[in-house]
Formats: sequence, C-alpha cells, structure tokens
Amino acid sequence: MKFSIVIPAKNEEQGLAQFLPRLRELYPQVPIIVVDDGSTDGTCAVCEEVGVQVLRQPYSKGNGAAIKAGALAAKGEYIVFMDGDGQHNPEDIELLLAKLDEGYDLVVGSRSGRSSQASIARWSANAFYNRLASWMVNRRIDDLTSGFRAVNRRKFLGFLYLLPNGFSYPTTSTMAFFRAGYSVGFVPIEVSQRLGNSHINVLRDGVRFFLIIFKIGTLYSPLKVYFPVSVLMAGLGVLNYLGGTLSSGSWRFTNMSTLLVLAGMVVFLIGLLSEQLTNLQYKDVDHEEQGGD
Repeated sequence: MKFSIVIPAKNEEQGLAQFLPRLRELYPQVPIIVVDDGSTDGTCAVCEEVGVQVLRQPYSKGNGAAIKAGALAAKGEYIVFMDGDGQHNPEDIELLLAKLDEGYDLVVGSRSGRSSQASIARWSANAFYNRLASWMVNRRIDDLTSGFRAVNRRKFLGFLYLLPNGFSYPTTSTMAFFRAGYSVGFVPIEVSQRLGNSHINVLRDGVRFFLIIFKIGTLYSPLKVYFPVSVLMAGLGVLNYLGGTLSSGSWRFTNMSTLLVLAGMVVFLIGLLSEQLTNLQYKDVDHEEQGGD
C-alpha cells in the first residue's frame, strides 16, 4: 500500500458523486478517506454508496482540521490530498506520484493560468501570494494555495501542529516544507468548474488571506519581512530629520523623527527575535523519519 487519498468535504454531495466512483475505479485497493466536516447534505450517503471510508466530524471544524484528521488516519508512504468539489481530475494523481518518485517530498498540482472557478479577486490574490512566497524562498512557486497535492506522510505528520484549522493549510504546509529544507515540486494540472457552492466568503476570507501574507513571512524567514520595514521606517525618520533641519536651520531631532527611528529599531528587534523563535520551531525536524506508522 503505497499511498492513501484524503478528501476533506463539507456539503460536497454533487462533487463527490461526480468523481468518487471514477476515483474508486482507478484505485480499487487504495484507502480513500473522506473527512465529513459537519455536512448537512448527502455527502455521507454518497461516500457509503461508493464504498469509501468516512470520518465524520460532529460539527464543522474547518478544512485544515479535516486535513489533519485524514492525515492521522492515512496509511502508506504517501498521502494524496484532493478537494471534494469535483474540480480535480483523478487521472492526475499519477502525475503527482511520478514526481514524488523523482525524490520530492511534496508535490503540488499547479493550476494552469486563471482557473475557471476563480474570480478575478481570488486569482489576483493567489498570484500575489505566489510572487511573495517565491521571493521568500528564492525559488519559483507556481501555486501556493492548491489543495491538490501529494506528500511524504511521515514528514507531513511532523508539521501537523503548525497547520491551522481553516483554509490556509496548503500555504502553511508548503512554506513549512521549504523552511525544513525538504524538496518541493510542482506539476501543471487542469481544473474543472467546481460543483456546489464555494465555502469562501470574500470579505471574511479576504482579511484572513491578508493575514496569511504575514504568516508566510513568519513561517519561513521573519527577518526577511521585518528588516525592509524597519529600514523604511528608520529611513523616513532620517528624511524627516533632514527635511526639518533644512527648513528650520536647527540641527535637532523632532518628535516625529525620533518616533520613526525608534519604531524602525523596534521592528528590527522583533524580526530578529522572530527569526530565532522560527529556528527553534524547526530544530527538532528529523530529516530521516517523521512521525510513526
């Protein structure tokens, strides 16, 4: 048993009914685990009809919480994660597994161009996250937020404590693997129109995605984010000082200049402390084995 398939699902009756039978036909011997995140529709009935394992959450805990429950129940060397909305093609699993066989620890199915189910706002946000994360790790990241991925199970289990219960588990796990020095690869895939209603709220999740930007920095290299901010603030303080000096002819720091320079120093020290805490967070990562069987 080389791998298990884990599918988080909340009210995804339509999507599961569309692709689960095909998935079971392709992989009749592979454990398929659907984590029902407090669904109120026929999600469980569809799973039982197809004959896949269902883990039922008594109430909705979030996509990330479902991923963690499924990962703990999975067996085998690898885990393949898929969304339950029917947008991922089961035939593409072989592409991810082939990439893993090349020596990668995490392989992400990278959505080609602007996917059909993404609004302009979501597509733009994802493009921005990809650029930011690429800058952080000094390597091109094609798709930071894709939920279609295959991963070394033991190494993934070692990062469960980092994963949030919400929708940002793909971002967190990808950056954690980069930070630990593991190999991360990307495979181009095509996605279909999602079936059913999206669980993402533009206003609420827009704020949450904005916070993910800072989480990316703190997961990988906090000082790389804090240092430019500290230099900017201190630089503004110096410019304010020079401007005031030229206009008044008096060589002294104003309250604003002092405040900006001190704020820059404080931000730098916070970044330095965060960098040390991040190093401690990854100090126990074992590059030979993670987790148990």
